Amino acid sequence: SLRGSWRLRSGNGSVSLRAEVPGCVHTALLRRGLIQDPYYRFNDVMYRWISLDNWTYSRTFKTPFDIRKWQKVNLVFEGVDTVAQILLNNVTVGRTDNMFNRYSFDITSVIKEINFVEVHFLSAISYAAEQSRSHQAYSIPPACPPPEQKGECHVNFIRKEQCSFSWDWGPSFPTQGIWKDVRIEAYNHYHLIYFSVTPFFVKSVQQWCLEIQSIFDVVSSKPIAGRVMVNIPKLQTQQTFSVKLQPGEGSIVLLVNINKTSAVEAWWPNGHGKQTGYNMKTTFIMETGYQIEKFSKAYFRTVELVQEPIPGSPGLSFYFRINGRPIFLKGSNWIPADSFQDRVTYDTLRLLLKSAADANMNALRVWGGGVYEQDEFYDICDEIGIMIWQDFMFACALYPTDQNYLASVRAEVLHQVRRLKSHPSIILWSGNNENEAAISSNWFSIPHAKREIYIRDYLMLYVKNIREIVLSEDRSRPFIASSPTNGLESVKEGWISQNPYDTHYGDTHFYDYSNDCWNWTVYPKTRFASEYGFQSWPSFSTIEKVSSAEDWSYISDFSLHRQHHDSGNIQMLQEVGYHFKLPQGTDPVKRFKDTIYLTQVMQAQCTKRETEFYRASQSEIIKGEGRTMGALYWQLNDIWQAPSWASLEYGGKWKLLHYFAQNFFAPLLPVACEDQSVLYIYGVSDLHVDQKLTLRVVVHTWSSLEPVCTLAKEGVIVKAQSAVPIYKESISDVLERCRNCTRKSCVITFCLVGEDGLQSPTNHFFLSSLKDAVGLEKPQLSASVSKQDDTYTFVLQTTAIAPFVSLDVGNIKGRFSDNGFLMTEKKKVVVFYPWEPTSVEELENSLTLTSLLDVV
Repeated sequence: SLRGSWRLRSGNGSVSLRAEVPGCVHTALLRRGLIQDPYYRFNDVMYRWISLDNWTYSRTFKTPFDIRKWQKVNLVFEGVDTVAQILLNNVTVGRTDNMFNRYSFDITSVIKEINFVEVHFLSAISYAAEQSRSHQAYSIPPACPPPEQKGECHVNFIRKEQCSFSWDWGPSFPTQGIWKDVRIEAYNHYHLIYFSVTPFFVKSVQQWCLEIQSIFDVVSSKPIAGRVMVNIPKLQTQQTFSVKLQPGEGSIVLLVNINKTSAVEAWWPNGHGKQTGYNMKTTFIMETGYQIEKFSKAYFRTVELVQEPIPGSPGLSFYFRINGRPIFLKGSNWIPADSFQDRVTYDTLRLLLKSAADANMNALRVWGGGVYEQDEFYDICDEIGIMIWQDFMFACALYPTDQNYLASVRAEVLHQVRRLKSHPSIILWSGNNENEAAISSNWFSIPHAKREIYIRDYLMLYVKNIREIVLSEDRSRPFIASSPTNGLESVKEGWISQNPYDTHYGDTHFYDYSNDCWNWTVYPKTRFASEYGFQSWPSFSTIEKVSSAEDWSYISDFSLHRQHHDSGNIQMLQEVGYHFKLPQGTDPVKRFKDTIYLTQVMQAQCTKRETEFYRASQSEIIKGEGRTMGALYWQLNDIWQAPSWASLEYGGKWKLLHYFAQNFFAPLLPVACEDQSVLYIYGVSDLHVDQKLTLRVVVHTWSSLEPVCTLAKEGVIVKAQSAVPIYKESISDVLERCRNCTRKSCVITFCLVGEDGLQSPTNHFFLSSLKDAVGLEKPQLSASVSKQDDTYTFVLQTTAIAPFVSLDVGNIKGRFSDNGFLMTEKKKVVVFYPWEPTSVEELENSLTLTSLLDVV
């Protein structure tokens, strides 16, 4: 391995320092104290010079083996970011231009006992600009990001993390560096490069089989014969194959039939069963005398993307069947967890992914403007049952299709599919993010006469290249060309449909920042909602780390600088203003904190409303629309400390939205909606068996902790994996039944209760805007904290009904069992799960309790 300490120097040699590999220039400069935190205040713009320079990594190493004894020696880079010339002992051994590729350079004739390796980087910004300039036949939009993103231009001309040139939620830090492993490999005869295991269920014989693909570099001049033994002890499966390797890059595909008498446990998504995997050993014994042992895990699961006619509706369904069972996808969209990938550790990934599973999610979409995630990311998803919708890394742009570019993309796709296809968590390959829609809706104002050129490029890139490779390499999961798409209908229309947002087909992305988000009629009754969401600000404790006191106002230069979405800060206040009173206080810092709190309440409440609408639409068809089978809100995580659509802040702290997600994605949930002054409650269930339950509906006046009336409806049947109406009453009847009630003076809460302790979260329904609520009093909130084993118990008490009670312990890492809730009882117990050691005293000192009436 060549991990560890290297030298790093700037283009003219004026800056020279020690740097860690894997790593990048920014983190190296930061570690040596040569720059401040790049995320601090305005540093994203102050430090542009780093990305504009051309840096060189170099080091000397001693070869730890006798070079004469090996037929082939390679210098292997798992990831180079991005454009570089590689020299060994002053000989150029190769060049790189794709961050997502794996590079292996033959150095057999160049390596010595003592070696000097250099990696000369070219600024990604200069390279992208040069590529764009030399593409003279026609322009490929967009040239540059919108000004509020403070980004760099022509990112579509470089195979690099697209959002590293800026995005509407992230900064511009076009990094340079050796971002993954680098090593020397030496071998004789043959060497295993890729090894993958994919499951298939053969219906005709009712038997599982595994397809094992092994890709070798064979350096001997004649074929090598041998045998391969596959052993899966737990499944009493053992098979031996005779094989022959041809010189050059050879591939062996073996089909292993699983012993029929063994009970195979399938891999299931979170909430639907276990994530069973079986230890497996594959041994290659070749006539050349040495053997390779490969230890891996075999998972058994099937995935189908079902697109078929629906009775009583035009169009087609769009849902996933896992192991033959239709599964409603609940989750979010994943973006890179940091601008500097070397800072994304196993612990970072584990914390974020575990937070997704803890919020009852079973799916994430790895969005096409970031990176193909590291192996550990998919390992964790395999282990905790998070299904992955995997985009290829193309987003919100048109792309060139010259020969060099296509060759680079083909190598990238081949490498990534081979690297990732053994993961049961990946259930779909998707060609790009929003590029079908970009052409279809003409985002880039392309004159009609020139449209054909771009359509031709689109088909060349996603259909003739990416799709062809995916289909030849991986038959175990579906492929779609874009998201949103009309699926099979898009294919029928020549891969670019007239309206990729058609609710009768495929998936949709939907954003609306001007209408009232409490009004469910603005939401598309789509087959699958793969992107939707609302912005909010991260907690004050998160912002505080990267700002100074003069920044702590909603209208400061800093607050404007941090907002990369056009009019985003204004849109948030507008959405808040529909239902809440805006802070009017004179203390600027309190006003800033109150505004942050309200944006989080608004984001949580809006996303809740929209997600509940999608979940409640899964079993019904109304005017040809419905059968919604997926809700993936935008977005799960943050890349830095800034306002964004995320539910997890940079560093992993849960926003109120993430606490709400835990409830609105619960396996059993009652959902209320009002239609023409009638209140409907749906029973939504992901459980595998029908449930006989009691629906409890409680009405409070805002002015009293004692309910004005309660109703228990017994024997309510909630069908397995469906959403059924279980209650219907006109609002006027509800108000009349509960005397003293008006829309403005009362609030409704409700939950489902079954036997054996089965219970849904308690949900709420507001009959009017909270800014119009009558009888709300400012509560006196208090909390006592005590330690229980590894957790802490907070006993909360209130003197009055308290909407949106938020507990915040500042910088203490951890999460609560519930937060942002409507408190309608005197006492509530909340548990705090710490992510690092803390104490009762620390928690008491850090705690702030906020509810809606604390905002003045």
